[in-house]
Amino acid sequence: MSSNRMPDVETGNHIGGRWATTADTMPVVNPANGDTIATVPRSSRETADAAVAAARAAAFDWAATPVFERAAMCMAIATSIDAARGAIAHTLSCEQGKVLAEAQGEVAKAADGFRLAAELVKQMGGKTLPAEDPRKLVLTLRQPRGVYGVITPWNFPVNIPVEYLAPGIATGNTLVWVPAPSTALVACALMAAIQRAGLPAGVVNLVIGEGATVGDAVVVHPDVTAIAFTGSTATGQRIAERGAGKPMLLELGGNGPLIVCEDADLDAAAAAAAGGAFFNAGQVCAATGCVLAHSNVVDRLCDKLVAKAAEQVLGDPLHPATTMGPLNNAKVAAKVRAHVDEAVEQGARVLHGGRARPDLGSDLFFEPTVVRDVTPAMRLCAEETFGPVVPVIAFEDEAQALQIALQNDYGLSVGVFTHDIGRGIAMAKAIPAGIVNINAGTTWWELHLPFGGGSGKKSGIGRLGGMHTLEAMTEVKMITVTLPG
Repeated sequence: MSSNRMPDVETGNHIGGRWATTADTMPVVNPANGDTIATVPRSSRETADAAVAAARAAAFDWAATPVFERAAMCMAIATSIDAARGAIAHTLSCEQGKVLAEAQGEVAKAADGFRLAAELVKQMGGKTLPAEDPRKLVLTLRQPRGVYGVITPWNFPVNIPVEYLAPGIATGNTLVWVPAPSTALVACALMAAIQRAGLPAGVVNLVIGEGATVGDAVVVHPDVTAIAFTGSTATGQRIAERGAGKPMLLELGGNGPLIVCEDADLDAAAAAAAGGAFFNAGQVCAATGCVLAHSNVVDRLCDKLVAKAAEQVLGDPLHPATTMGPLNNAKVAAKVRAHVDEAVEQGARVLHGGRARPDLGSDLFFEPTVVRDVTPAMRLCAEETFGPVVPVIAFEDEAQALQIALQNDYGLSVGVFTHDIGRGIAMAKAIPAGIVNINAGTTWWELHLPFGGGSGKKSGIGRLGGMHTLEAMTEVKMITVTLPG
């Protein structure tokens, strides 16, 4: 199917159960060829305020809806997403740039996210607690927080929203969702699937616009009781400041190392490193930030990484032979080019790739790249590059590897490859990251598992995944009963 043929997608804000457009609009651009494929609203703060009002109006009735009915609604939404999987995936691929197979997998996982929330919410419970006064019966229960503001990024514009929307709906919250403008079209497609399932008006409200306008309006609104955000560390810090005092889930940047010890399975390590760097063109917060390889194996590992990079087929994301599409936008592409070019100027060597490929249809295509002789101070290693690049650093011993890992400002996800499980566990305990995968890559995760950054780092606060999200999106209420007598 051609990249220019789009499924029919209702475009607009969805507030209080109704679609609405605005006079001011923004183009939706296909990153693979630069074509404008649709327009979406450029909403005002007043529109965001209207969405909050709709969410607040729906909040009491939805919170009072029995949990089994809310769970059934989540199951119905999963079925609705499944029915529209092909169209949503096609829209996602055209708008975001990821290859169609990855897009289809993302939509399937979104449906799974609603099924998981439906099952877990039925297992949430409170406690009975002892009291010094024998006449007191003390119990706790979990209640929704109220109106949740949800602000989501463009790299996984279906999965990441669902990580908040599904638990939010299941636990009885109402939500105002602000998606990234560059992937607003697939947000409309997901919103349409949710509404086709019969979700009551106002439970989820979609507002499309620039984050500095509508996102900020949602964050500071007095009727928004809690915030969920996935995106850059800089934006997350601004949200934390603007929404100070509100409960927050902030899933921010990552730049985790993958440590390859002398005794590692090099084939497995190379596959994990390359998979973590080239999946979604490297636009993943848990992507392979850099590879730290023992000096005795670094040459062989680099050869294997180059071979993995050479296997990638860069091109039209809708073509079945393509394994990697373009970067999503010009800002990211410029950063990737700058990080690689600066590393080379400072002494690093490009073993494979390293160039933009505008001949493939747009300036956003960038070759799968392997760079050797990187140092920890280079921006390619120290910052989140967010592109299809594997930087490689050699280390002499475990202490040096840990020293480099501990210098990292981020603390999201780390991989350690070693046959010595004791060594792997020791390194996992020593590295202040939220996730350490031993003999797996930095991107390994499943929907029910905790996902989030280590304390004191730039990767955010809180945990997503399974029951962790449901608990974060509810609050504990204590109720006491004084018995007679």
